[in-house]
Amino acid sequence: MGHESKTFSLTIAEMREFAGFAEYEQEFIERALDIALGRGDAFKTWSVSPEDKRAIRGQYLAYRELKHLRALIPDGETFDGIQNLMGTLLRISAQDLAMERLDSFSAYRFLYERLLGAAVRPFLPAAFCAAAALPQIRPERRRMLLQSLSEAAATAPAWSRKEPAFYPEKIEAEAA
Repeated sequence: MGHESKTFSLTIAEMREFAGFAEYEQEFIERALDIALGRGDAFKTWSVSPEDKRAIRGQYLAYRELKHLRALIPDGETFDGIQNLMGTLLRISAQDLAMERLDSFSAYRFLYERLLGAAVRPFLPAAFCAAAALPQIRPERRRMLLQSLSEAAATAPAWSRKEPAFYPEKIEAEAA
């Protein structure tokens, strides 16, 4: 199987995974990527209510730290600098989970591996668990979120270093 064929297969698998998320999870991921990647004006595209505007503003502020956060991802098995990565990742993750638009580890992982790249994958179960367990998350949501993390994901001996290929974005009905 050639390189192009493998990339195509990966993209199709990522598209299928994304299609399996609830519509509101898909929209949240698209909005978050618009904000993080500077794709257009998120306020214009995604603002419906004053709550939306506040949430988008909060994401803009939090996501400004993503570039710096990417540089903090440890390479290897050392604990040096882990607190710098995990503290910020925990805060941003908790803020996103508190919006109640991501219902599972899968949706969270899908978003965050696009926000921060493949190198962050091994750290995502820990960040997700810590963020989901915070008292700022409603108890019912805490239970649901924590139960969504499979044993396989929590105990994975290794994670793919292959960068995501599919970055979903909103397509207006008229354009489609």
